[in-house]
Amino acid sequence: MSRKRTENETESGAATPVDRFGFLKQEHANSPERFSKARTASSTDHDNREERKVRKWRKMIGVGGSDWKHYVRRKPNVVKRRIRKGIPDCLRGLVWQLISGSRDLLLMNPGVYEQLVIYETSASELDIIRDISRTFPSHVFFQKRHGPGQRSLYNVLKAYSVYDRDVGYVQGMGFIAGLLLLYMSEEDAFWLLVALLKGAVHAPMEGLYHAGLPLVQQYLFQLESLVKELIPKLGEHFTQEMINPSMYASQWFITVFSYSFPFPLALRIWDVFLSEGVKIVFKVGLALLKYCQDELVKLPFEKLIHALKTFPEDAMNPDTLLPLAYPIKVSKRLEELKVEYEKTTAKPVQP
Repeated sequence: MSRKRTENETESGAATPVDRFGFLKQEHANSPERFSKARTASSTDHDNREERKVRKWRKMIGVGGSDWKHYVRRKPNVVKRRIRKGIPDCLRGLVWQLISGSRDLLLMNPGVYEQLVIYETSASELDIIRDISRTFPSHVFFQKRHGPGQRSLYNVLKAYSVYDRDVGYVQGMGFIAGLLLLYMSEEDAFWLLVALLKGAVHAPMEGLYHAGLPLVQQYLFQLESLVKELIPKLGEHFTQEMINPSMYASQWFITVFSYSFPFPLALRIWDVFLSEGVKIVFKVGLALLKYCQDELVKLPFEKLIHALKTFPEDAMNPDTLLPLAYPIKVSKRLEELKVEYEKTTAKPVQP
């Protein structure tokens, strides 16, 4: 179920234009409209390509996803290639549930979400309420105070904080839950959050949100090493300027780029993230740094910090950045660096 709108009635009654994803055009810096200027001249061709793409995807997944597992087993490389090209937006919510394993969790746990929302209490409720308005504040679904979007977001986060009291609630979780709610119902979003944090398909994410953020620390260690190895000139400049990944990359991992990246790029990353796991976060981060390397190596500390949080528009175009990210090989080195990191810590990070 998609929450996107084409216009929004404000509380004053005036219609406010929004982009195709539901963000207010004049307020949202990450609006996709700035990436679509070239589409107007060939919009018919683009629409025709999209229609063909949707037909291929519908045939691949079947009614309600009935053919998905069979197709994945038969043609895994085709599935991978199509996901990397981008899941059709009208099918994104369903496909995300299928590739994450959350649909199976939902079917195995009937009534659990309702129980958590209605009958349980959470120690994190006040923290969640405080942060709700900070999540996608320029999206029409979340903009209205105590409106349906904010209520849904509260319910999902509160339910998870009860479901997993060891994790509870951490602020970055709001952007992940909010992103999911733009493409599916509350209950579906909750179980996808569970699938991610508990590791239904890929490595569990819950270590990102435990006290001390242990998995974030591991990922930053791995990223710093990869930057030095794969982009040595920039790595040396970072060392000279005393820049470390915690100054610019923590949110990349905590929110999987949903916090500050342009929405079209974040969606394309999420398509691959749910399919292939966290390695895409490293690949995209490395591709972005490499793409901007020539400018970054010229900057002193203060300007460097600013540049690492405000990348140029051309670098944030998914059709530019993602083809640079996909070929980067990181899997083997990530495993080696994980072992190296665990040797430096008192106890191993799981996973």
